[in-house]
Formats: sequence, structure tokens, C-alpha cells
Amino acid sequence: MMTPDLSSPFAMPTPALLLDEKRMMQNIARLARRAERLGVSLRPHVKTAKSVDVARRLTGGASGPITVSTLAEAEVFFDAGHYDILYAVGIAPQKLERVQALRARGCDLVVILDCDAQAQAVVQSDVPALIEIDSDGHRGGLRPDDPSLVRIGRTLHDAGCLRGVITHAGESYTVRGVAAHADFAELERKAAVSAVGALHDAGLPCPVVSVGSTPTAHAARDLIGVTELRAGVYMFFDLVMAGIDVCAVDDIAISVLTTVIGHQPAKGWTMIDAGWMALSRDRGTAAQDVDQGYGLICDVNGNVLPDLIVSSANQEHGIISHRSGVDGAMPYMPVGTRLRILPNHACATAAQHDRYNVLPQDGGPMQIWPRFGGW
Repeated sequence: MMTPDLSSPFAMPTPALLLDEKRMMQNIARLARRAERLGVSLRPHVKTAKSVDVARRLTGGASGPITVSTLAEAEVFFDAGHYDILYAVGIAPQKLERVQALRARGCDLVVILDCDAQAQAVVQSDVPALIEIDSDGHRGGLRPDDPSLVRIGRTLHDAGCLRGVITHAGESYTVRGVAAHADFAELERKAAVSAVGALHDAGLPCPVVSVGSTPTAHAARDLIGVTELRAGVYMFFDLVMAGIDVCAVDDIAISVLTTVIGHQPAKGWTMIDAGWMALSRDRGTAAQDVDQGYGLICDVNGNVLPDLIVSSANQEHGIISHRSGVDGAMPYMPVGTRLRILPNHACATAAQHDRYNVLPQDGGPMQIWPRFGGW
């Protein structure tokens, strides 16, 4: 029987979520430099991290602008000192009371919308809003030439609630490579700027022009006419982002620590204690050129073990095997061996955990950073 090495920084119970602070800080710095070169402000999306400690590093320790996807995030991050917050999910009228409560406490919380019903609810609540623009047919929003754009803009403006426009190039996740992502970034920019032109032609101001997705933020050629850039998963990255060439596998900053619990030699399986409750059910790489199953296998120090993936996941059991098309015997990993699994989708995997076990960039002892959830 293998005796656990209690002196190891990886001696904690598994499965556990690990965060490599050095990689994270390199990822943060990379996009910050890019936003500066493009001449726009950066409004990080904190939905992936849901961590005050991570947000503090995203904004350089200051109370910089952030994007959230839930009102729970807005409340937690406001309490932590962030007052310039964009709630980037279409507003439901029933949520406006919580928005008002935060604004009454001094939070400059802005919502987004794309229809008359939302606009009427927003102006009755005296809440500022951005109009969502559809730049690529991926989700919600108005096309820049939609006649209702100016009507909604006027409704908001007359009540003093019009802040600007927002778009998100969600379809950029479906293509691979810098050139393709740059093309989507230009579609995103043009849609937003065109919407601004329509509002200006109607005599309506549009001070905020907000664009962004992680692929387009890293590939945009220019952002003329844009005021701010948003991105979310970039601080951690994941296998989906690596699969479309936004980052390298070595840039991925989070992983799930797991323990080998058994073997099925005849099937070519190694069993681990991280199932979909630890990894999530996200199979975002399944449609990519390389299917990474439920995650890519690394040794305990984070070195990728070639052609080994979590090929199947039950609730608390994961099955490691060779990826499809790879022959040969599985490497033998004794029961008790610690491994790390790189996630398909950082947002989904992190959501399964309540803390980050942080490997500090200064080489000091492991730290615990709390993580929260909810809506």
C-alpha cells in the first residue's frame, strides 16, 4: 500500500481544485497589455473566478470596473470594494429590486436589455442600461439596423437611463486561429459602432461602447470606436481555448487534483476519484479537432502525460484511458498516485468547487482562496 506523503503540497483530500498563481498572473498581464495597445479600458468578467482574491489581481488591487453574470456576484464584489459593475445578462424585471438596492448603497450597477418591455421596466426603476447588440447571431440582442434600436434608445435616454451599447461575439468560439478570431472581432466592432451611428443619427448619446469575448479580445486588429473590452475565462484558460488556439495548454492555470483508486487492465482503464461532480459534464472539446474527453491528464507537477484523457466520468468516478486511435499499454500508476486534470471549460469545472488551492507564484506554502456560487 502506498503511504501518502504528508509533506507534499498536494496532500489535501481529493478531488481538489488547484490554481497556479504564476500562470494566472501571466494570463492577466497578457490581456492587460493588449487592451492598453488597443486604446480601450478592460472590464474583466469575474463569472469564471467568482473569487474576491482573483478579482483583486484582475484589477491590480484597485476597485476597477468588472463584469458579472449574476446579481450574487454583483453583491459579493460590491461588498469587496468594486463599485463599477456591469451585469451582462439580459435583465428580468423581477430582478430590478435587487439592482436598485445595490445602487442605493452606492454601486454603479448597469444592466443590459434588448426589448421594449425591459426598457419600460428599467426606466420605471431608474436604472442605467446598455442596449445589447447582436453581432453574429449567437444569442440575444438587436441587429444594428433594427428599427426598435432607436425607439428603445429614446425610451432610455428620455429617462436618463441610456449608457450605451454592448455586444458579445459568441460565435468566435466556433472557429480556430488568430485570423478567424480577428475577423469575428471586426464583426463585433462594426456591429457596435454601427449601432452607435444609428443612435447618434437620432440625436441620442452613446458614451459606452462595450465589446468582447476571450477569443476576440486576444485577436482584435483595432477597436476604433470602442470604449471598453470584456473577457472572462482568460485568467485561467482551458482546453476549449487551447483547442481554438487562443492559448497554449501550458497557459491553463487551473486543474483538478485527483487520486488513482483502481485499475481495469483488460479494458485499459485507470480509475480516479474525480468524476463529473469534480470536473463537470462539459464536453466542449468534443466538436473540436482534438477531443479531450472530460479532461487532459498531467502528473502531480502539471506535466502533460501524452494521449491520456478522462474518457468517461460517473458522478464520483473518472476513467482514464488512451484517447481514441492510440494503441499500446497504459502506463501503470499505482493506487494512491496523485494526478492533475486540465479542464475543458474552466467556468464549469471551477463551479463544482468552493475554494481554490493556490500554488503561489513566490513558491511559498499553498494558500486557500474562497470561491462562491449562487444567483
